[in-house]
Amino acid sequence: MKLLLIHADYIEYEVKERTKLAEDFEGKGDRVEEVLVVFTSVEKGDNEEIAKRAVEEISDVANKVGANRILIYPYAHLSSNLADSETAIKILKMLESELKGFEVKRAPFGWYKAFKISCKGHPLSELSREIGGEEAEITKALRDEKKVVSYWFILKPNGELTKVEEFDFKGFENLRKFASYEMEKRRAVDAIPAHVEFMQKLEIADYENASDSGHIRFYPKGRLIKSLIERFVTQKCIEYGAMEVETPLMYDRNHPTLRKYLERFPARQYILQGDKREFFMRFAACFGQFLMLSDATITYKNLPLKIYELTRYSFRKEQRGELVGLRRLRAFTMPDMHTIVKDMNQAMEEFLRQYKLAVEVLSDIGINPDDYEVAIRITRDFYEQNKEFVKKLAEVLQKPILLEMWDHRFFYFVLKFEFNFVDTLDKASALSTVQIDVENAERYGITFVDSDGNRKTPLILHCSASGAIERVMYALLEKAKFMLDAKRLPMLPVWLSPTQVRIIPVSEKYLEKAIEVANSLNARVDIDDRNETLNKKIRDANTEWIPYVVVLGEKEIQEGKLTVNVRKESTLEKQKRIQITIEELNEILRKDNEGKPFMPLTLPKLLSTRPSFR
Repeated sequence: MKLLLIHADYIEYEVKERTKLAEDFEGKGDRVEEVLVVFTSVEKGDNEEIAKRAVEEISDVANKVGANRILIYPYAHLSSNLADSETAIKILKMLESELKGFEVKRAPFGWYKAFKISCKGHPLSELSREIGGEEAEITKALRDEKKVVSYWFILKPNGELTKVEEFDFKGFENLRKFASYEMEKRRAVDAIPAHVEFMQKLEIADYENASDSGHIRFYPKGRLIKSLIERFVTQKCIEYGAMEVETPLMYDRNHPTLRKYLERFPARQYILQGDKREFFMRFAACFGQFLMLSDATITYKNLPLKIYELTRYSFRKEQRGELVGLRRLRAFTMPDMHTIVKDMNQAMEEFLRQYKLAVEVLSDIGINPDDYEVAIRITRDFYEQNKEFVKKLAEVLQKPILLEMWDHRFFYFVLKFEFNFVDTLDKASALSTVQIDVENAERYGITFVDSDGNRKTPLILHCSASGAIERVMYALLEKAKFMLDAKRLPMLPVWLSPTQVRIIPVSEKYLEKAIEVANSLNARVDIDDRNETLNKKIRDANTEWIPYVVVLGEKEIQEGKLTVNVRKESTLEKQKRIQITIEELNEILRKDNEGKPFMPLTLPKLLSTRPSFR
């Protein structure tokens, strides 16, 4: 539904000609003074729920501008996606009857009309609203989320629960920032975060103006980083015991089981029109994996049963004010693992194991427990029944945790943890998460045969061991800004650096030797063969955050040792420079890359032949 709201001194309209869709009307028209005129287009898909939200919007505007009279004026020209006449008249009549506390009139539907209007001209006198579009995609869970009454505590490592307002945050400044952010529930971004400048300057990623907001282009360096993290997280989940699967990107919006789950998941959806059906783009792998599990034959011997998919992509139509850089996107890559367990005891065992898995995964990527804060979201009943188990979660990292408690279960889970990165703007973003789902196995008809031969309904754990891959990249780049603030040189972990070693020959005559050295190193190596000064080449390597910069000249060739600038041991004031053999550098690189996936250089090796993407 689209609305154009005009606060007017008056509106005067006259009916001219009846269409075949017109409702009955007696008279020639009307004149209404001191009125809020609501030009209204009722669209396909509009229903009573949308009408109720329209009533709330109209009432809100009327109260703000001080209008006691409202005229509902059917106006088809606001939309090209109009509802049928029967639906439109029904919705318009509903608006008329539900606007309580106002003098309400309605112009007739289906007539050509002439009108004159005198707009008051103050800042709120002309407003537009769209009820539907993104608003129509808001699920019941999202609406419930706004109504949730949360009780906030800090869970100490010894298991003691303290109200947030009574906790001494001295020494826990990041936790204080995180708690404030969560309790305010304000997600909009007011300034450009540091990682956006880095992702653009380093030619990692950028906005794509030809796409929808929240859809990002990745340059070769960014695609390499992203691919390495994807491979690593997938490797860790498979090693953990998950079976990798693949499921579709879109699903029937009116599928009875999926529709119910849509209403329970707090995410906005992309909606697509098919030939005869309406589809939604998945916002997680749950749909496909649950349908797959409902068709599977599972016994108690298979449990816990884990399946995994790296969703490229998941789609959530996040609000525009929240979209920025890699932090929050509408299309993102989510490592999604689901675990079927037989009962709550097994669920808690797996929950704790996956909690520790997430710590390990992030640490191996380069995001340590000191870099994030932990949140536990829990129902009061579950907490009261499982205090000792919840205490174990605080013991793992030996740091205080933010705990959000609800009197009632609003969503499909009774327990959830998140690792949240707090960035340079004091905004928090969830990375790893695990949830204990007590609803969806029954909803999807997922069952297993127990040892007694009876068919039973399991529980499900939702796990993303790292969180969205793009958000991991955001956290790494924001962490680099913290390095810079601490007078350290910003950098990515060596295993993720697009170029791990740069060789700079001091003159053109050493280029052939530089190529020979490059081919001897077990790393992503490039060579700066440009016609630039040595100092500029070194400065450019520093600007690109190259971990190891090798300067190669006559001295190095004669002595058989490389002069290497080591970034992670350097500061803004002083460069750490060492002399080592090729074998010694290879050993350092081996340790840097140990246990991580490796990909070759994805750009031309010689910088003189390399394009610029900015």
